[in-house]
Amino acid sequence: MKKIGVLTSGGDAPGMNAAIRSVVRKGIFHDVEVYGIYQGYSGLIFGNIHKMELGSVGDIIHRGGTILHSARSDDFKTYDGQMKGIEQLKQFGIEALVVIGGDGSFKGAEKLTEHGFPTIGIPGTIDNDIPGTDFTVGFDTALNTVIDAIDKIRDTASSHERTFIIEAMGRDAGDIALWSGLADGAETILIPEEDYDMDNIIHRLRRGNHRGKRHSIIVVAEGAGSASDVAADLKENAGIDTRVTVLGHIQRGGSPTAYDRVLASRLGGKALDLLLEGEAGKMVGIENNEIVSHNIQSILTGQHKIDPQLIRLAHELSI
Repeated sequence: MKKIGVLTSGGDAPGMNAAIRSVVRKGIFHDVEVYGIYQGYSGLIFGNIHKMELGSVGDIIHRGGTILHSARSDDFKTYDGQMKGIEQLKQFGIEALVVIGGDGSFKGAEKLTEHGFPTIGIPGTIDNDIPGTDFTVGFDTALNTVIDAIDKIRDTASSHERTFIIEAMGRDAGDIALWSGLADGAETILIPEEDYDMDNIIHRLRRGNHRGKRHSIIVVAEGAGSASDVAADLKENAGIDTRVTVLGHIQRGGSPTAYDRVLASRLGGKALDLLLEGEAGKMVGIENNEIVSHNIQSILTGQHKIDPQLIRLAHELSI
């Protein structure tokens, strides 16, 4: 194999640049030309493809976002769009592709593999919602961003003796909310994997108030319901005034943590190894600190499961 491509797709995640760097530099080390595909699958269809050199990925390991940029493409969901993408790859002589992104990105990678074009996926998403890996690139950085925000909000909550509700990202997975809530001692954590009982939330707040606690933190994953709705329910059902903070896209940005940089570098290196070994249709991941690979098809049909022990521990510690 002499030429490969690399693209990022879907929502950006801190550490994507470290993964790009790893693929490019390890490829060049093994005498493989690496081509960057800009604007994801949309750029693939339109041939926005450029050869990358060692200098192309210099001074990017510490940067958030993705130097290859990202864009959504409805055209690539069609057979004609996929064929246009493969034709562009063939015109550049590219023999295989590394896709960095989430489950939507992997669906495109699976289609390319089905059409006979070798593809390897690297899980890059702050939500940590991909099965087959303990952690995704970007999760640790996003988690620390949220923790930093909650730390600051808790100072104000304590000063003004109020209950603050913080809404974190996580439409289908509550990892960010659960881990940050546990790390910051939140009194209540709401995640999409569990139904919540408003009466129980009110009971927790009143129980804390009775023992002299004058401020509380509630962390809500967006998939469990909006923070504004929770605030309205507390006001209507218990007369409890709260303040709402929606963290939004601040969770996506920022310089990646050391963990995300190392994880992305390890996964990028493994992706290159698999392609050189003739593997295709795989996703690389980390399980028990070992770099592993799984068939993308099994990843797409599987389901990410949140750690039940963390949920139980969060309940036990928030009494």
